[in-house]
Amino acid sequence: MGIKLTGKKKTRQTDHSSKNGSFSTPCIDVPKGHLAVYVGESHRRFVVPISYLNHPLFQELLRWAEEEFGYDHPTGGLTIPCTEDYFLSLTALLNSSS
Repeated sequence: MGIKLTGKKKTRQTDHSSKNGSFSTPCIDVPKGHLAVYVGESHRRFVVPISYLNHPLFQELLRWAEEEFGYDHPTGGLTIPCTEDYFLSLTALLNSSS
């Protein structure tokens, strides 16, 4: 388990809108059992295990995201409003406790 930076892009049609309002955007596949989140001002994409959803620290990040964005995320995906360094520290902690 752990976070993975996404690599190769596979283009496919998606239903959600992107920042520029397009309804056909490139999409990167997410492995089964994982989810993609966008972090920081640059909206860097991370793929994390869904088991993180059960951890209280990650749940706090989700509450923070809900307070910041509601359900209207600027990237069309789940955006976490913290710095990349904070997110990497948190996920390192989550990985060590697994």
